[in-house]
Amino acid sequence: MTAPLTPPPPPHEPSPQHAWPQAPGGYAGAAAAPHAAYGQDGPGMKTELREAAVITVLVALGGVLLGLLWMWLAPRVPLVGDVMDGNWVVYFKDTEGEQAVGVDGTFSLLAMACGAVSALAVFAWRRRGGVPLVVALALGGLLGSLLAWRLGVWLGPSQDVLAQAKAAGKGVTFSAPLKLGAKGALLAWSLAALLVHLGLTALFGPRDPEAYGPQAPYTKPHEGPSA
Repeated sequence: MTAPLTPPPPPHEPSPQHAWPQAPGGYAGAAAAPHAAYGQDGPGMKTELREAAVITVLVALGGVLLGLLWMWLAPRVPLVGDVMDGNWVVYFKDTEGEQAVGVDGTFSLLAMACGAVSALAVFAWRRRGGVPLVVALALGGLLGSLLAWRLGVWLGPSQDVLAQAKAAGKGVTFSAPLKLGAKGALLAWSLAALLVHLGLTALFGPRDPEAYGPQAPYTKPHEGPSA
């Protein structure tokens, strides 16, 4: 008496010895990988917003340094006071001078340098970047420029030119108040910060991991003997 033959597994079902490899959590890692990658994208939105708020405040406070440097390094516009018919008048000593243009240029160059330094510092702290950090750099740069402008005007020569002319005396040269003629210079900090941060992120920022892991090689299912 012969033992009954064990029927082979159905052709459409793979043999247990040749089953396709399964990754934990889903088919070939395709279902679980996106969730794992998403969990490693970085801190949560609340953390990024807190960091962005800190960066905005710190960058804006850098406007104090910009204002002091602008006041010290900006060229002075010479003025002269005179008395005509008993009234004091003030006029430019050098009508063809370019000191006024130099005042705007000095502010713009210093603001661009501050923008590059702030972008480098933020990138060194948070290499992953993110939209909140970029917005913080731009907003902080604008606030810092406004603070520097007003601080430089306040600490610079007096805004009352007639009082300065009377104090200096007739025909004596004195410095005009600091004035930012080109208001577009207030955007120099933000633009420089954005460009430098974008360049650093493109060159040295971390690369996004692949959403799907390496695929397992396809193994042909075992087919039983034909009937």
